[in-house]
Amino acid sequence: MALLPILEFPDPRLRTVAKPVANVDDDIRKLVDDMFETMYEAPGIGLAASQVNVHKQVIVIDVSEERNEPLVFINPKIEVLDANLFDYEEGCLSIPGFYESVSRPEHVRVTALNRDGTEFTIEPEGLLAVCIQHEMDHLQGKLFVDYISNMKRQRIRKKLEKQHKAKA
Repeated sequence: MALLPILEFPDPRLRTVAKPVANVDDDIRKLVDDMFETMYEAPGIGLAASQVNVHKQVIVIDVSEERNEPLVFINPKIEVLDANLFDYEEGCLSIPGFYESVSRPEHVRVTALNRDGTEFTIEPEGLLAVCIQHEMDHLQGKLFVDYISNMKRQRIRKKLEKQHKAKA
């Protein structure tokens, strides 16, 4: 397994729309393993392949406290089951150090392939539902800062650009 570099906002590669995975093979399983290692090390609770500059529809998530409930979503599709919106303070490994309130549906149905290529369906609520929606946004080239005001988004952009210049 290997740690993968995580792209940070405002990197334009984060806006790339991910392509469906044609075949769940050993390369995809290696990507999944590397993504889990990267996510746990960061530390985070979710990571989309787009965030590590692999533009395929692959997401890894583990919202458990013990970090022992890894979930893999390949080519995920989502259906809203309850239109009530749930406000949650979201953060993102691609926007380190920033958290903003985002409203999302609190109950969804997700159908995807697992790491073996077997289709499954779950109906998560709460944090897991929010996390899946957040990561699915990445696959569409969308970030949580797209849900906040332009002024807040520009302030975050400027702070991160300043940090990136300081590291260079």
